[in-house]
Amino acid sequence: MKKVFLLSVLCVACAGQADRGMQAPVDYVNPLMGTLSNYAFSTGNTYPAIARPWGMNFWTPQTGRMGDGWQYSYTAQKIRGFKQTHQPSPWINDYGQFSLMPVVGKPEFDENKRASWFSHKGETATPYYYKVYLAEHDVVAEMTPTDRAALFRFTFPENDRSFVVVDAFDGGSYIRIIPEENKIVGYTVRHSGGVPANFRNYFVVQFDRPFASTATFANDVLSERALESGDSTTGEGIRQGHAGAVVGFSTCRGEVVQARVASSFISWEQAGQNLKELGDDSFDALVAKGRQAWNEVLGKITVEGGTLDQYRTFYSCLYRATLFPRKLYEITADGRIVHYSPYNGKVLPGYLYTDTGFWDTFRSLFPLLNLVYPSVNKEIQEGLLNAYRESGFFPEWASPGHRNCMIGNNSASVLVDAYLKGVRVDDVETLYKGLLHGTEAVHPSVLSTGRRGHEYYNRLGYVPYDVGINENAARTLEYAYNDWCIYRMAQALQRPQEEIDRFAARALNYRHVFDPSTNLMRGRNADGSFQSPFSPFKWGDAFTEGNSWHYTWSVFHDPQGLIDLMGGRETFLRMLDSVFVVPPVFDESYYRHVIHEIREMTVMNMGNYAHGNQPIQHMIYLYNYAGQPWKAQYWLREVMNRLYSPAPDGYCGDEDNGQTSAWYVFSALGFYPVCPATDQYVVGAPLFKKATVRLENGRTIRINAPDNSDARKYIRSLSLNGYTSTRNYLTHDELTVGLDIDIRMSDKPNTERGIKETDAPYSFSKER
Repeated sequence: MKKVFLLSVLCVACAGQADRGMQAPVDYVNPLMGTLSNYAFSTGNTYPAIARPWGMNFWTPQTGRMGDGWQYSYTAQKIRGFKQTHQPSPWINDYGQFSLMPVVGKPEFDENKRASWFSHKGETATPYYYKVYLAEHDVVAEMTPTDRAALFRFTFPENDRSFVVVDAFDGGSYIRIIPEENKIVGYTVRHSGGVPANFRNYFVVQFDRPFASTATFANDVLSERALESGDSTTGEGIRQGHAGAVVGFSTCRGEVVQARVASSFISWEQAGQNLKELGDDSFDALVAKGRQAWNEVLGKITVEGGTLDQYRTFYSCLYRATLFPRKLYEITADGRIVHYSPYNGKVLPGYLYTDTGFWDTFRSLFPLLNLVYPSVNKEIQEGLLNAYRESGFFPEWASPGHRNCMIGNNSASVLVDAYLKGVRVDDVETLYKGLLHGTEAVHPSVLSTGRRGHEYYNRLGYVPYDVGINENAARTLEYAYNDWCIYRMAQALQRPQEEIDRFAARALNYRHVFDPSTNLMRGRNADGSFQSPFSPFKWGDAFTEGNSWHYTWSVFHDPQGLIDLMGGRETFLRMLDSVFVVPPVFDESYYRHVIHEIREMTVMNMGNYAHGNQPIQHMIYLYNYAGQPWKAQYWLREVMNRLYSPAPDGYCGDEDNGQTSAWYVFSALGFYPVCPATDQYVVGAPLFKKATVRLENGRTIRINAPDNSDARKYIRSLSLNGYTSTRNYLTHDELTVGLDIDIRMSDKPNTERGIKETDAPYSFSKER
C-alpha cells in the first residue's frame, strides 16, 4: 500500500518525466548547493535549509559558532547543534534562534566542547529531511520539519549518560525544565536587528520519554540533578544572558529518543498550538508529508531533455526560489490568522511574510511568484500592506522588520507588478497611499526604507553626488524605475492626470545621470556638473555593489531611451559587447578592500560581467531591444553552463533570497521579466528540450525545443500556438491563458529573426 501511495504522488508531481526514471523533482535538489562560501568569497552564501516551502521556521546543522552568519560551511568538520534559523543571508544574520544537540558522556553545554566530527559521507540532506552521523558521540541525528514545528530522532549508543542539549543562545534567554511532562520550554531573544523591545521567540521541546537527569546552565554555571520517578517541576526556570538545559537518558544501543519542537513569536501557548502541526504522525510519516509538500511546489514545473546536472541545478534553484520570503504569521486554536509585528511589537490579525530584500528580489523572484505561485504572493502582498499599516512604510529589506540595508524604493515594483498581473490586495487605496508616501519620505531610523535623498531627487531630478548621500547615481536610476511603476499604477487606477504626468516625467530621470562623453552612467553634482575624476571601474561610490559598467543598464523600463542616449543601436550594442570584452579590472578604493562581489567577478573570465551580484543580471537580455537576440542566446547559455552547478560551489556569488536562483529558473525556461510591471517577458533561449509549467488557473505553458543541445543554442524559429512569431517577447496574458511555444534550435545564429523595431520588447520612450 505504501508503494502504491508513493507512485501516485510521483505521477501527480512528475508527469512527463519518464525519461528520467520517474524521479520526483525534490530528488534532484541539493540543499548544500552554495554552501562552500565564506566572508571573502561567496559561491552562494547559502546553508542547508531543512524546511517546508515558505515555512516560518527553517532548521540547519550548525557548524559555525553562535552568532556566526556563516552558520553552515561545507568545509567545516564539526557540528555544534541543530539550529532553528530565520537567517536570509549571512550579511543580515539571524534572529529567533536556538538549537538542540545530542551528546554522550556528560552534560556538556559549551558549543565547542559538545561539537562532534562529521563527514559529508555520513550526511543526507534533502529539503524535507536531514540525517547525519555524529562520530564524537556515536549518535545518528535526524530531523524533519513542518511550517512551524519539527520532529527530531536521535539514535543513541548503549549508555547511561546520553543527553540532549537545548541551547537558547545568548543575548537574553530563558529555559525551564518540566520533568513530569518530559518537556522544556524557553525563549530566545538573540537577534541582529529589525525587532522591537519585546521581541521573543518562545519554544517548546516535548520528549517521548522521561528524563533520567536534568541540568540547567546560567551562562557558564551548571546546576545538575538526578531525578526520581514523579519529580515535579524543576524550579521557576533560568533567565540569564545565556540560558540552556541538558536532559539525560539511559539508553540501549540503537535506542531512539524523539523530540517534538515548535516555536512562536507570540507566546508559549501559541508555540503549543504550533506543535500540533506534527499531529500524531510518526517520524517517517512526517518525512513523507514533507516530501509530498515539496513535490507539489516543485512539480509545478517539469523539465525534460537535459543532463542530470542540469536537472539538479534547475530544481535546486527552484527550491531556493520557494523558500523566501518566509511566513511570519501563525494560526490560532480557533483558526485565525495572526502575526507578531516586528514593526510595533503587537499581535495583530492578518498575514505577514518576511526575510527578503527587494533590491535583490524585485528583479525575478517576485515575477516568478506572480506567474507560478500567485496564491502565495497574494498572502505576501496582504502582508506588505500590514507592514505599511504597522510602521508607516512598505519594507525594502525586512528581517524580520525594517533593516538598514541596500537602496531603492523597489517595494513599488513588487506591489505594482503583482497588482497589474492580477494578484490584487483587498485594499488598493491603502496600497496606493503607501506607494506615494514612499516617494517623499524616509524612515526616521532606517535610512534604506522610503527614499533617502528624495528632497533632491524630486526637485533636481537626481540625487546629487556631492551632498553626502552615498550611492547616489544608483539611487537615481532605481527611483526613476520605481516612479515608472507608480506611473503604471496611477494609470490603472485612473488617478488625476497631473499625478500620472508627474510620475511619467520622473520616470525619465535616469537621463540626468547619463554622461554622453562616456556613454555611461555617472554621479552628478548639485550644480549639474558630473563627478570628477570618474572611473567606470570604481565599485561603490556613486553605485551600489557595482560600477558604472554594471549600473548603466538599470533602465529596466526604457531600454530604447538608453539606446537613444547612446546615439543608436550600433553604439548601444558595442557598449553591451564591451562588458564582456573589458578585462575584469576594478577600483576598490571606496571600500578600501576588495569586497567579495569584486573577487567573484574577477575569477569568472567574463570580462566585467558580474553575474554574482544582482544589478547586471538582466543586462544580457537587452540585446533583444537592439536587434541582436542571438547574442543574448549565446551569453545566456554561457552563464547557465559556466556559472551554475548543483555543487557546494554552485553559485557565482550571493544567491540572495531566491533572486539568483529565479534568474536561472526563468532563463532555463527561455524567457525573463526584464521589467516587472510590464506585461512582458523577454525571450532568451531554453536550456531543455521540453518544459511544462502548470499554472494555478489550470492552464499550461509548454516550451518545446526538441533539437536543443549544447551545440544548438540559437533560436532558428519560434511559434506560439502554431503561429510563427519574430517577437523578442511574450506577454503575461499569452502565458496565463495557456501557451504552446515551439522552438527550432540551430548551431548557428539566425541574424534575420527578431531584428525589426517592432520585434523589440516594451520601452517607455516608445509610449510617449
